Amino acid sequence: MTVSEDPYLTSLKKDGFVVVRSIVSGDQLKALQEAAVRTANKARAGDWPHVRTVGKQFPPWDTWNREAAAKAKASHGTEQAGIWGVQHLMRPEMGTPDAGIFTQSYFAQDGVLDVAKRLLGCGDDELVMELYNMLVRPDYQDYELRWHRDDIPPEATPEQELARLQAPAFHAQWNLALWDDASLIVVPGSHARARTEGERNADPYQEQLPCDEAAGHRPQLTVQLGPGDVVFYNNNILHRGVYQTAVERTTLHGSVGHVSGNALRARNVLQHGVGDWVERCDFSVLSETERTRAEGMRARLIKMGRESGPVGYSLAD
Repeated sequence: MTVSEDPYLTSLKKDGFVVVRSIVSGDQLKALQEAAVRTANKARAGDWPHVRTVGKQFPPWDTWNREAAAKAKASHGTEQAGIWGVQHLMRPEMGTPDAGIFTQSYFAQDGVLDVAKRLLGCGDDELVMELYNMLVRPDYQDYELRWHRDDIPPEATPEQELARLQAPAFHAQWNLALWDDASLIVVPGSHARARTEGERNADPYQEQLPCDEAAGHRPQLTVQLGPGDVVFYNNNILHRGVYQTAVERTTLHGSVGHVSGNALRARNVLQHGVGDWVERCDFSVLSETERTRAEGMRARLIKMGRESGPVGYSLAD
């Protein structure tokens, strides 16, 4: 089977996303669920400062500590009342056993990276370590992200937008659900075209985007995931997230790059601050084969950081 015949890659090219069912299950899923609950509780209590705060969609995010957590709990209603994500799951300060559990899930044989290689058409020696974070329900108020593409600003002209979309993606990004998840909304096929005038002029938080079906465009859809399911998606597909306080959510949110895309991916990855700790990441929990892969991927990330210089931020709130 050639790369072009791979059914996952065919779906990704056609739709801008592809769902893989039950990529983790059994004891592995249970271990991830338990680690995720501990980590989310730690972050909500203010014992993990690296979070995504409600009211701010893009990095850099506010520091979250016990004082901020207590203030949010007392106020129950300000724009900063809580978190919607936890950053840096593999950072060594996360401690044992959770940093090791997350590291194992990122680099494991027969896991997400092996699907990513199929989507990127590459081998281990071309993979670049990128990001591993977690998306969680907000505590005090529902929170919605605006319609966006991760690395294309909303003010881009149609020509600028299309030029960026026609360049190779050089990444695989995924959401791995540990419980039922219906938070990600995408516009299928929008990774391969500029926005229509209707999409450009729509309210960025509009619940239902206009769809030009006469032009062959497809309406938005909500990606439905069960425990252990993963969706891989082009991060420049037109998408948004909807987070509800009443719906439990712990979904692992990761990405991996292709070494040929270092210049293109640098800002999107390094803006999250992964360069501050990646050299200290502990790979001792991995098998010899996995550790060899991880060391190579880390070295390529470090090289990307050294060559890129200051990167700034892709988007602003």
